[in-house]
Amino acid sequence: MADVVLKNIKKSFGNVDVIKGVDLDIKDGEFTVFVGPSGCGKSTLLRMIAGLEDISDGDMFIGDTRVNTVAPKDRGVAMVFQSYAIFPHMTVRENIGFGLTIAKTPKAEKDAKVAEAARILQMEHLLDRRPSQLSGGQRQRVAIGRAITRKPEVFLFDEPLSNLDAALRMDMRMEIGKLHQQLGATMIYVTHDQVEAMTLADKIVVLKDGAVMQAGAPMDLYHNPDNLFVAGFLGAPSMNFLIVDVIALTDDHAHVHSPVLGDITIATKGRQFTVGQQATLGLRPQHLSYVEATTAQLSGHVTLTERLGSETVINATLSDGTTLIAAIAEDQEFRVGAEIGLRFDTTKAHLFPELPTTTGAAH
Repeated sequence: MADVVLKNIKKSFGNVDVIKGVDLDIKDGEFTVFVGPSGCGKSTLLRMIAGLEDISDGDMFIGDTRVNTVAPKDRGVAMVFQSYAIFPHMTVRENIGFGLTIAKTPKAEKDAKVAEAARILQMEHLLDRRPSQLSGGQRQRVAIGRAITRKPEVFLFDEPLSNLDAALRMDMRMEIGKLHQQLGATMIYVTHDQVEAMTLADKIVVLKDGAVMQAGAPMDLYHNPDNLFVAGFLGAPSMNFLIVDVIALTDDHAHVHSPVLGDITIATKGRQFTVGQQATLGLRPQHLSYVEATTAQLSGHVTLTERLGSETVINATLSDGTTLIAAIAEDQEFRVGAEIGLRFDTTKAHLFPELPTTTGAAH
């Protein structure tokens, strides 16, 4: 296995800069997930690691080898794509062993590697079936099995579960997590699904417009987002954003005010503010609690409820028209139009110096 190191990696298509100086250090055996909105560059970055896209500038290392000009087949990587890319006329056994067949691997060695991959993926009973006889999840396991037989230093996954339905995605997510534990391999995984990112990753890399917004352990990013983009991107439902005015600063706290909230004090967490500026207060829906109106910090009227069993998600409109989402950790019934009071722990709130691109509504 191997580390993967990116040093100021850039990619341009003509005059368009797609990857804008990415620095990353992915440790040996680490499961790293690239997330971000469509067009942020996450798949392009993965293809550059695979050698399927040229590097415009910077240096890339796999292990101790600089691989900028190394052919894909010689990089010690194996890639699993969104499409299964398996041959319909071949059996599972033949599909898993296809790369070994092309490499003219001796039959005994090939059979042993195919059998080992099938054992790891619990597919021994499927080896003589054809793809038409398999479910979507089983077909994706065939593609993963083909990657395993190559004994790569690095596994690359490009949105491998996006073609599966919700139940299969959950099953395959667990399978990939188990596979990582069994193999201890370096894995780099691209997804737009933050649930996949949060549950699978040792490290999440959040990308926007070809640049890294933040990288770190999933819960570090969830609890301590560096900026408004990461705060709004991670978490479901998304973080609420309220516009506030900074009215005073003391040590490492800011005193802020808004018409719907009144005056509160929030830790600045090292961010710089000036008195008189507008800032953004971030509140996770899970950190809002339902209370009686007399003790509420925020009051509004219920516009929509979603009862999910373990929690009730409420959309409320505040007096200034701002929409707020609260995830109440109980199964409760709220009538549309009813007044609701909410409180939050200020130590769990976040204050950002930048403003959301669309104001007047929580994300």
